[in-house]
Amino acid sequence: MKKTLLHITLALLFVGAVSSCNKILEAPSKSALDESVIFSNQDLAEGAVAGIIQSFGETNSYRGRYLVFYGINTDVEVNNSLKNTGDEKSRLSNYNTNVNNTQMNTDNNAWAKFYEGIERANLAIRGLRSYGNIEQRPEMAYILGEILTLRAVVYNDLVKAWGDVPARFEPLSTATIYIERSDRDIIYKQLLADLEEAQNYLSWPNQSTKTSNVEHINKAFAKGLRARLALAAGGYSQRADGIRKSNDPELESKKMYELAKKECLDIIHSGAAKLLGFEEVFKTLCQEKGQAGLESLWEIPFSEGRGRVIFDLGVKHTTTDKYTGQNKGGTNGPNPIMFYEYEKEDVRRDVSCVPYEWTGGVQVPTNLGKWYFGKYRYEWMSRIVTSTNDDGLNWMYMRYADVLLMAAESINELDGPSAAAPYFKMIRDRAYPNNPEKVTAYMQQITTSKDVFFNAIVNERALEFTGEMLRKGDLIRWNLLGTKLAEAKQKLQQLENRQGKYATLPTNIYYKTATDGEKVEIYGLNYGDTDALGAAEGYTSSKKWTMVASSDQATFWDALYLRDPNTQQFWPIWQYFLDNSNGKLNNNGFSFQ
Repeated sequence: MKKTLLHITLALLFVGAVSSCNKILEAPSKSALDESVIFSNQDLAEGAVAGIIQSFGETNSYRGRYLVFYGINTDVEVNNSLKNTGDEKSRLSNYNTNVNNTQMNTDNNAWAKFYEGIERANLAIRGLRSYGNIEQRPEMAYILGEILTLRAVVYNDLVKAWGDVPARFEPLSTATIYIERSDRDIIYKQLLADLEEAQNYLSWPNQSTKTSNVEHINKAFAKGLRARLALAAGGYSQRADGIRKSNDPELESKKMYELAKKECLDIIHSGAAKLLGFEEVFKTLCQEKGQAGLESLWEIPFSEGRGRVIFDLGVKHTTTDKYTGQNKGGTNGPNPIMFYEYEKEDVRRDVSCVPYEWTGGVQVPTNLGKWYFGKYRYEWMSRIVTSTNDDGLNWMYMRYADVLLMAAESINELDGPSAAAPYFKMIRDRAYPNNPEKVTAYMQQITTSKDVFFNAIVNERALEFTGEMLRKGDLIRWNLLGTKLAEAKQKLQQLENRQGKYATLPTNIYYKTATDGEKVEIYGLNYGDTDALGAAEGYTSSKKWTMVASSDQATFWDALYLRDPNTQQFWPIWQYFLDNSNGKLNNNGFSFQ
């Protein structure tokens, strides 16, 4: 049985090797399924990396499920169909899912594909340690570092979505086919150790041929991921006995902040990454340049026939046009309140929150309850997407701005706001390139105390990372998920009814097509706009700016969450895997309907 399992998984690895290796005929004549052959040969070992990435790109893995459904709904991001509260896709987002969810309860869903990738990684790690001669062959050591980091990526996302999960850090055997959930602290400690080791094998961006491209793992990303994991490990999360921090002294919050601070400062002082103009970051992503050493630290690589980043998360095109052969986009979008959280002068606003879609090659306003992430746009791509199911755009897993804000958060906690301020200010300077005096005044305001600065971090990460699906994890580790969702619910009602800070907004928007025949000009979105002025300015069209429709199953604000988010921070283990676990897996301690 053990030998069969090994050969099945090695065969899967070898598929990747064959597809990526032109020198396969130069390999020794021993069986191609022999670990000693695969993991002593650089080309074949690199195929193991391809095998892991293949698991990332499968239909129900990151590609079509995890990236779409994990991370929403929050005060920042929502599923644009959330008012269909009973829909199985909506239930993955509205804190009311169950073990039989039809989008996930399959044998090939994200849970399965994540563990497939982990098993491939485990085999490769064992093989490289045994046969890679990593002490004498830096090229093999690099592959080991890359695979250790990829395994940490998968485990990071498993724990984010499911909490305590089975810890598998060795290849399957007859004794380990069926195992129980492990305390997530065990997993966190292993990943932190793995990433510390991986750093020794990896190069900084552009320090080697491999690390000249953001599709390959580099030292900056491994350090950034280690910082992200440390903050999660030292923070709050729902456990079977309630929401709390870890009781493990090795994961005490101060220690984790110290670890995150060190890793982030290492990246910053290395000079291996830099901030771009905010819009430039996402134009560079959409143009698929792939150059390392800029703001993107690592991207999940999708081929042109895989990946649904714009397909699900981008600005919607209701018809095909000169920019795309797909009529897709907009499954998810910004929470409507987000546009109004930005100041008008903040250049991030109009990049992050788009109030229009494309129809017949022309921009047309949507409605108050349907916005799009402007970070992902067909119109920014250098090629025309022709696939009906995928766009092939990479997913930017981490960027340098995250490192700066993690540094600011950690240093504020350890050393106070004055020491943390320079890293925060770098983000703010970019957001307000034409208003340095506003940045200066804001920095003076938020550095008065540690608590004030922390609240500024909470707000800034919302503004900076809208559409990047970091918010839910952030809110959980800060123990703010329920609080911020309740605030969002109240703000949504106030926005719809033009109450509170929204009282001065007009009830309508006024719009026309610009002289270029494509772009839409909209009046009525900004504080200070009025219906009287909009009606008088000669716009050709107007519409009520509302998130309410007669066909709604629920109001937008009631649909945001159906059960207490603090008791529904994670997805359940799906019924298929419960039924096939030999009684080892369960959802005890959690309540799912």
